[in-house]
Amino acid sequence: MTRPRVSALRVDLTPGMTLGQALKASDAVGSGGEAKILIQAGEVRVNGEIETRRGRKLQSGDVIEVGEGNERVEVR
Repeated sequence: MTRPRVSALRVDLTPGMTLGQALKASDAVGSGGEAKILIQAGEVRVNGEIETRRGRKLQSGDVIEVGEGNERVEVR
């Protein structure tokens, strides 16, 4: 499934939100199961680095990219 390109979606997150939760909250994925699959497959980058931990805690300023950059989320 091809997702639309999002240049920079800013998402207000609560302190300590996990990567999986952020992907769902930003609508980058449709479900927690989809987030888990993408993260474990190495399809998600945080600040340019592949991240395979669904429970990674995010901070303000982190940039999440899904796939080939089809989805880009900036945490604020």
